[in-house]
Amino acid sequence: MAEMKQYITQAQENGTVMISEEVIAAIVTQAAKDVEGVVSIGGKSAVDPKKLWSKDLRITISEANEVSVDCNIVITYGSTVVAVAKAVQDNVYSAIESMTGVRPVSVNINVCGIVRQ
Repeated sequence: MAEMKQYITQAQENGTVMISEEVIAAIVTQAAKDVEGVVSIGGKSAVDPKKLWSKDLRITISEANEVSVDCNIVITYGSTVVAVAKAVQDNVYSAIESMTGVRPVSVNINVCGIVRQ
């Protein structure tokens, strides 16, 4: 059975705005790629949120519009692992908040690889 899409739902004066998990995935992907030292998400050089959904990028949106992110990244050899992961975490957090108006509950960054460039 196919999994149902999750949405952030925000009531507005003239109706409702719904932001899909794919939009959140695109925000996370771009925010992670903007950090120096990040090569890719989950070992893929061309990041496509639809293809990475189950393994390397997981977005969870609760009924209370709480967003949680789990993201696997690959960084460049010579980068400080914790510093890059923290920068990705901060960048993803602020990108989601500024673009959707929702503060993520958690942004978990897993460094799953390191490569020479």
